[in-house]
Amino acid sequence: MSQEEIARAAIAHALKALRKRHLAEEVAHGPAITALSKPYISQGFEWKEKTESLEAELQQCYKAQARLSDQLVVEVAEGRASKALLQEKESLIENLQAELGQTRDECTQLKTDLEEKTRALELVMSENQELKIQLEEMTIKAKNAEAENKMLVDRWMLQKMQDAERLNEANALYEDMVNKLKASGLEMLARKQVDGVVRQSEEGAEYFVETTIPTTCSRRIPSHDGGCASILFESNSNKLITGGQDRTVKMWDASTGVLTRTLHGCLGSVLDLTVSHDNRSVIAASSSNNLYVWDVSSGRVRHTLTGHVDKVCAVDVSKVSNKHVVSAAYDRTIKVWDLQKGFCVNTIIFHSNCNSLCFSTDGLTICSGHVDGSLRLWDIQSGRLLSEVAAHSLSVTSVSLSRSGTMVLTSGRDNLHNLFDIRSLELCVTLRSSSNKVASNWSRSCISADDNYVAAGSADGSVHVWSIQKADIVSTLKEHTAPVLCCSWSGLGKPLASSDRSGIVCIWR
Repeated sequence: MSQEEIARAAIAHALKALRKRHLAEEVAHGPAITALSKPYISQGFEWKEKTESLEAELQQCYKAQARLSDQLVVEVAEGRASKALLQEKESLIENLQAELGQTRDECTQLKTDLEEKTRALELVMSENQELKIQLEEMTIKAKNAEAENKMLVDRWMLQKMQDAERLNEANALYEDMVNKLKASGLEMLARKQVDGVVRQSEEGAEYFVETTIPTTCSRRIPSHDGGCASILFESNSNKLITGGQDRTVKMWDASTGVLTRTLHGCLGSVLDLTVSHDNRSVIAASSSNNLYVWDVSSGRVRHTLTGHVDKVCAVDVSKVSNKHVVSAAYDRTIKVWDLQKGFCVNTIIFHSNCNSLCFSTDGLTICSGHVDGSLRLWDIQSGRLLSEVAAHSLSVTSVSLSRSGTMVLTSGRDNLHNLFDIRSLELCVTLRSSSNKVASNWSRSCISADDNYVAAGSADGSVHVWSIQKADIVSTLKEHTAPVLCCSWSGLGKPLASSDRSGIVCIWR
């Protein structure tokens, strides 16, 4: 056996011996312990009861302690949350205090600015008061100048009346001379004579025929959806060009009523049209604030002329060359364009919008009709106002030049059609009718190729034709069912074309 096993056996034997000894001592001391324990038995029951009650109380204490522990944990958690919230509120208070300080600084600065602005306002009010006093003084001066101007105008009109009487006398002498020439067989020479100068080969004279009074509608063409505001014939041609609300320009054969070409590319309604004297270019004025120049042979837009800031309502091209185009828009400007280069070369600014305009025969003067009722002549090179006359009591809607270039026809919202001598702006004749009502601010009238007749549309759908010499109506044409907006006479003498607000074009012969 090993040492370890011997030790274990010895220990076990010793333990057995100790147990036996213990048992022997318990047996020996048993009676004594019993005798000694008897007095304590009764106390043991009491102690036992007290112990049980104390154990019950202890259990209740344990339970109360558990509840208080749970409550303490909850309150500790709530205390931590409250502490975090308190810290957050304290940081928020610090931020608000910083913002409050900044706001107070801003308020102080604003008060300072307000005081400065108040002082500046008081200064401006004092200056305004001084300006009012100056304005009153200038108003008084303007009224005095207006009275003086009115007196000068009256004197000028008196002088013009005297000049008109002398001109009438000269016209009477001229008519006597013409009658004598007719009697001697020189009628053709008298037709060519203008202002004492004999024009042997006026351009387009080989195409000229005497105008006949139109009486019947030979063609009724539905041209444009939404209305047709502008029509004109090609120079010395039977082809009709129309422009309308559908943003297109169309070319028609007036004899057959057949559509020959449609020009696209315009971004707004077409308000006015013109064609170059060689019929190679068509220019349209548009409500999109631009002008569009088409090459007729290709049908493509060659130029888009930009520069107006409101709708362009009138356009015309020089009758001398294809270089200059003039336009008018509702931005109170008249612009002169170089068509070869495609940009504006001159701008005329005036307080009254221009509704219609045209070139003189020499291409050096612009005739314009304005919303204030005046007809004005401008120098194309300098933009200087040459002369003006109060043509109508209301807006001028149309300005057109006679073929001879000596007369200019104006139409107005006062339902009058006036012919002026372009050299002196003297009123030659006024054409009127109780049944003729101008339909819009851009209603266009026209003069016949032989300068003997005037045609104008009416709001009731009729077209009136006046004799210039007799100053009375020689024909009333009724075919339209909507207000007539535009009339145009062919340079060949016939036909006459008219368009209305529903887009119908009528050809009259």
